[in-house]
This record gives sequence, structure tokens and C-alpha cells, in this order.
Amino acid sequence: MEDRSFFLYDMWNEIAREHKPKLSFRHAGMSFDEWHKAAHEKLLDLLGDFPEKVDLEPIVEYSEFQGDYIRQRVIINADKYMKIPCYVLIPANRKPGERLPAIVCSHGHGPYGKDPVAGVLGDGAHAAEIAKMNYNYAEQMAKEGFVTIAPDLRGFGERHEYIEASVSTGRDLCNINFIKGALLGIYPMTLNIWDIRRCIDYLETMDEVDPDRIGMMGLSYGGTITTFATAVEPRIKAADIIGYVNPFSEFAIKRANFCGSQIVPNLYKYFDTYDIAGLIAPRPLLLEMGLFDHCFYYKDLHQGYLGTKEIYDAAGLTDLLHTDVHPGGHQFSGKVAPDFFKKYL
Repeated sequence: MEDRSFFLYDMWNEIAREHKPKLSFRHAGMSFDEWHKAAHEKLLDLLGDFPEKVDLEPIVEYSEFQGDYIRQRVIINADKYMKIPCYVLIPANRKPGERLPAIVCSHGHGPYGKDPVAGVLGDGAHAAEIAKMNYNYAEQMAKEGFVTIAPDLRGFGERHEYIEASVSTGRDLCNINFIKGALLGIYPMTLNIWDIRRCIDYLETMDEVDPDRIGMMGLSYGGTITTFATAVEPRIKAADIIGYVNPFSEFAIKRANFCGSQIVPNLYKYFDTYDIAGLIAPRPLLLEMGLFDHCFYYKDLHQGYLGTKEIYDAAGLTDLLHTDVHPGGHQFSGKVAPDFFKKYL
């Protein structure tokens, strides 16, 4: 019989099986208010410093009429080193002077970044991604009456870059960038949260947008960024996390279904994913879970929901936690989200 005590895989699983994150709500023994304050401070500490703010200097490169909406290509400054390419979708039936609610729509992993989320077909592969994951939620929500903004996150879409080590060895660019940043104490997760904040800064400058009614949504890695960005950014008034909130012990430790863009050092020492989602309280939250999601298994997503529910229940906010359990896979359902955002934005 093989001696498994030689292998790191088994060691990590055993550690995770016994592990109790130090600031997880279910282990902390605090009231909701005490926990929320301590957990929020610790999360900000783990994320590290955000970049210094610079002028947005937005450039609207073009506007296209798409029937139900107008799609603009917009470039804004992220910080002194980088710019963010975005699509902004504005409902075509907006009345003169009307200020509409807005939603930041974050993409997941994949080669095309923001394009399919904003309904940009490009080629057959773009259309296939949209069909597979019902992926054009920025376009769908614009048709529902929301201004939407879909940025490329760092390392994706137009911000994907050629790195020789990645091409020659097949290493994941996310992991390469995480390691480079870790040497400096700067993490892709933190930088992408910052870029979401910059998108909100831009939305607040738009005459078409009511700055007090901004939400966020995202699938997969977009769900990761939605979780963390909403937890630390109070201007996001409601969030839809699509297929992400499930225990680190399962998708990360057991199946290694994560990358350097999804973590910061010591994260699981203090929190599980549902604790980060719980930090969104007292704001409304929608969790989407696919029964046949083969990226984040439903049995694990359900455990993430239960962990989040413990926090919302403790806060007396049970009615603000919503779910959409759908008979699909790793995809946007679209059945609950429009009404959810119309209710809360």
C-alpha cells in the first residue's frame, strides 16, 4: 500500500480539514457588529495598499447604436502605470436628463475578457462563449434599463500580455504576476479591486448615471472580484455573485481550482469565502448556483450559501440574502438578477 504521508497533496487536505480560519464568523464568537468591524479591517490589511489615485482622463473612443442600447468604448486611467479599457452600455430609451442605475459587470477567466460580457461577438468563439455561459450579462442588463460598464481586468482581454516564461513553459500568467507582485507586496487581486473602484469613479461622472444606485455582478473570476470588491467598496449598493462562494478547502485546496489572481497571502488563515461574502451585509446580495456547475460544485456552493446565511441571519438581514438555484452549469442564470437589481437599485 502506497505511503501517502510523503505527499503535499494529502498534507494540504488534512490541514484544511482541521483548519478553522481565525476570523471566520462561525468560529469568532463575536456579535455581527463586532465581527464586521474586525473582519473588514483585517481584509483591508491583507489586501495591502491600493494605488494612488490619478485623474481619470476618460476617452470615449466611439459610440455605436445597437438597437436597445448604445455601446461606447471608453479608456480611463487606473493609476500612474496603467489604463483600463471598458465598454459602457447605455439604454437607448433613456429619457433626456434621466439618471439610471448602473451595474459594474466583471468578466471571468477566458481569452476575451470584457468582450462577450458586453455582447461583442468578434468571431464565432465569442458567440460560443456567450451561448455556453449566457455570458453577455452586461448587454442583458442594459436591455433591462441599467447603464453597465464592463472593464478588462489586469491580465485579461486587451490587458493579456506576452510573457516569455508563460509561452515557453506553459505557466499560468496569473501565477507569474502574483509571484512578481508578492516580491513587492502588491497583488493582482488588490489591483483589480482598485480598477473596479476606478470604474465606479467613472460612472459617478456620467450624466446618465445615478451615483447612489450602483451595483455589481460577475461570473466565476468575475464572481471572485464581485465578492471582494463589494466587501470593501461601500458605493456598491447590491451585488450578484455568480458561481463562486464555496469553501476554500474544496475548490482551492482539494482541487487547486484557483490562481494567483484570486488570492492574497494569509487569506484562508483568517477567512473562508462566505465570510468575505458576509462582509457585504447590510447590503442586498444574490448568490447564483448552478446544479450542474462543474467548476464550482453545487454541493460546495450550497455550503457557501449556508455560511453566508449565518452572517445575514446574525445581522437580522435574512430577507436581503437572495438565491438563484438554476438547472444549468457554470453560467449566468438571468432569471432572478433583473428583478433583484430593479428592487434594490
